[in-house]
Amino acid sequence: MKDYLRSIIKNSLQQFDISEEEIPEIQIEKPNQPDHGDAAANIALNLASVLKTNPREIATQIVEGLEYNPKKIKAVEIAGPGFINFRYADNYLFNELETILSQGTKFGTTTGQAGKRILVEFVSANPTGPLTVGHGRNAVLGDTIANLLEWTGAEVSREYYFNNAGRQMRILGQSVRARYLQELGHDADLPEDGYKGAYIKNIARTLIEEHEDALVNTDDITPFKEKAEQLIFNDIQQTLNRMNIKMDSFFNEKEVYEDGTIDDVIKKFREKDLAYDKDGATWFRTTEFGKDQDTVLIKSSGEPTYRLPDIAYHTNKLDRGYDQCIDVFGADHIDTYPDVLSGIEALGYDSQKVDVVVYQFVTLVKDGKPFKMSTRKANFVTLDELMDEVGADVTRFFFEMRAPNTHLEFDVGRAKEAGEKNPVFYLQYAHARIHSILNKVEEKYNFEEKADLTLLTHESEISLMKSLLRFPEMIESAAESREPHRLINYLNDLASHFTSFYHDCRILGEKEELVQARTALARATAQVLANGLGILGISAPEQM
Repeated sequence: MKDYLRSIIKNSLQQFDISEEEIPEIQIEKPNQPDHGDAAANIALNLASVLKTNPREIATQIVEGLEYNPKKIKAVEIAGPGFINFRYADNYLFNELETILSQGTKFGTTTGQAGKRILVEFVSANPTGPLTVGHGRNAVLGDTIANLLEWTGAEVSREYYFNNAGRQMRILGQSVRARYLQELGHDADLPEDGYKGAYIKNIARTLIEEHEDALVNTDDITPFKEKAEQLIFNDIQQTLNRMNIKMDSFFNEKEVYEDGTIDDVIKKFREKDLAYDKDGATWFRTTEFGKDQDTVLIKSSGEPTYRLPDIAYHTNKLDRGYDQCIDVFGADHIDTYPDVLSGIEALGYDSQKVDVVVYQFVTLVKDGKPFKMSTRKANFVTLDELMDEVGADVTRFFFEMRAPNTHLEFDVGRAKEAGEKNPVFYLQYAHARIHSILNKVEEKYNFEEKADLTLLTHESEISLMKSLLRFPEMIESAAESREPHRLINYLNDLASHFTSFYHDCRILGEKEELVQARTALARATAQVLANGLGILGISAPEQM
C-alpha cells in the first residue's frame, strides 16, 4: 500500500512547477492515533520551503489532484499543519486478507531488492576457541539480516572470514603443545597469554589418542596448531548449525596474501602517494581522509595490522560483483572500519557499496551479576553452554530483541522462564493458541464454501486485519535499517491485536458464516506469526 500511496502522490505533484530533484522523499507513516487514519504523508510540509507556500495549501492542492482507486482508499483528509491522512477501504482489507491466505508461507515477500546480489559477512571468529556469548549476537544479527534481505528479493550469500595464521594461532599451537606434554606427565608451562580453556586439554587428549607420545620431542608447533584449528572449526560449525545458521562460503585471510592482493594494495597506495615508510613501518595517509594522524599498515616487525588484509579482502568482495557488501562488526571495530572504507575508496571502489552494522557487546547476567568472558582466561561462557541453559530459540530471540547499537544485557533468569513473561514464549504461545482454536473449529465444522470476509466488521477485527497487512512493510523496514528487532516489535503488536480480537469476538458459538470468517482471520494471523518467527530463525510450534 505504501508504494501505491507514493505513486498517486507523485502523480499529483506533477501539477507543481518543480523538478524531479526538488521533490523530497515521499514518506508514508502510520499515524500515532488510529482515529487519524491508516497512513499519513508529510510531503506538503517538506515541500513548503521549495514552493514558498503554506503547507496546508500545498496539501489541499495535492489532495485535489489525487487519482486513487476507491476500492483501496475510501477517504483522504488533511490534518494539522498539512498532513495528508488516508483511510483504507474495507474491501481492500478483505481482498488483502485473502491474499495472506492464498500466499501462505510466501506472504511478506517483496521485490524491493530483486536483482541485487548481497554478501553478508558475519561471525568471522578466528579458530582459536569455541564461539562464546559475545560471538552469538554477531552470528544471529548477520543471519537474520540475511533472511530479511532474502524476503525482499535479494540474492544473498553468507560468508565467514577467518585467519588461521599469525600470533594468535601461534599461541594457540603453543598452548596445545604445553597441555599435550602436561597430559603425558612432562613439565611444561603455558606460554604468556596462552589459552587456558578446558577445550585446549581436550585437543591435547585427542592428539595423544592419535599419536600417543610421538610428538613429545617435536618443537614444531604445526601439528598442534593444525589439530586445534580442525577441531575448533568443527565445533564452531556445529554450534552454528545448532542455531540454524548455514554459511555459503568461508574465506581465509591467507588468500589475499597468496593471490597478491596485499602487495597490489600497497603498490597502488604508493603510486597514489597514500603509503610511505617511517620508523621501519609502512603508513597509510589517513590524514588525507580527515583523520588526525596517519595509520600503520605494516608494523616495523613486518607484520601487517588488521587494516591491510581487511582492505584487500573488501576489494576481493567487490571484485566478485556484489551490489552490496554488509559487514557485521562488534563495537571494537568502530575506529578501524573507517580506514578500510577510505582504503577501498582510494583504490577506486565505491565505498557506498559497503555497509557496516556495528553492534554493542553483550553482558551475560547470571544470579543478578555480570559474568565476564575471556577465551584465553577460560572464564568465558560458550554459545553452546548458553543454548544448553535456555534453548536455541530463546538464545536467538534475546540476541535480536534490542537494536544492534544498544548494549544487550542477556538475563539468563528471564530467558529460562517458561511462561508468557518470556518474550519469545509469548509469541510462540500466541501461535500455538491459534492452532488450538483452529483444531477445535475443524472438529466441529467442515466448511465447503468460501468464507464471507465482509462479515468482519468489528473494530477489533478491522484492527487485526490492518496489523496483518503491515507485515511486508515491516520486513522491508527491518531489512533496510538492518534492525531485526523492528520485526519483533511488530510481532508483539500483532499478538496483542489478536488477543484483543479473541477477547472481543468469539469464534466458536457464533453463526457458522461468522465462525468461518473469523477462523480465516485467525488462520491468517497464525501464518504471519509463523512467517515472522521463521525470518527470526525461531520455531513456530503448533502446541506447547
